[in-house]
Amino acid sequence: MDGTATGLPVLAAGAWGALTGLLLPRAAYRFCVPYGEPWRDRCPAGVHPVRGWLGTAGCGECRGRSDGGTRGETAVLATATALVCAALAAATGSRPELGAWLLLAPVGVLLATVDARVRRLPDPLTLPFAAAALALLGLAALLPEHTGHWPTALCAAPALAAGYFVLHLVNPDGMGFGDVKLAAGSGAVLGWYGWPTVLLGTFAAFLLGALYGGALVLARRADRKTGVPFGPFLLAGTLAGLLTGAFAA
Repeated sequence: MDGTATGLPVLAAGAWGALTGLLLPRAAYRFCVPYGEPWRDRCPAGVHPVRGWLGTAGCGECRGRSDGGTRGETAVLATATALVCAALAAATGSRPELGAWLLLAPVGVLLATVDARVRRLPDPLTLPFAAAALALLGLAALLPEHTGHWPTALCAAPALAAGYFVLHLVNPDGMGFGDVKLAAGSGAVLGWYGWPTVLLGTFAAFLLGALYGGALVLARRADRKTGVPFGPFLLAGTLAGLLTGAFAA
């Protein structure tokens, strides 16, 4: 296969990621509230109702105001989603599980964004993420040329969630219950490529989290007791494990 034929799926996946990333700012705005508060239903100006979950953060009446979803924020979300989708396409190729990765990737970017901002992983995202991962991979397992193992994904989802639940019981301040629920989706995704990929993705998540925490301590921006959102690192580790598993499959 020549370079052009190989590059077209990557470009198409990147375009898909950019388009879906453009739809994320409104959901990010509505979900980014402290724990215990209802999801936002008013525009950033607090005047007009915000309906739906896809699109820009501001309402039509307030479009153009600087307190809405800024162009910079939209560009960051679109770029991040495009890069993730392109990387997944480069690693997975034309195998049928790529469809599952491309549908799940925007949700992962949204979850990382919300947790990084307000240290909250919303149930309307984490629980459907896990269910959708298993359902989509179940469909991929029915198609020819797939390279994963759906029963392992099915077992890895509750297994990884259980491991995170133990960590939550040991240190609730360091490991939130939202991380436990997100771990179910992570386990499903990583389990598709086998238990070694589950271990690799989990190790990568904790390594990235430790490096970030250590950097904050060295920069005197935090101490050892300062809590940091773990969701972005859980998702980054999942992506690292997934890319490695897809390349090796």
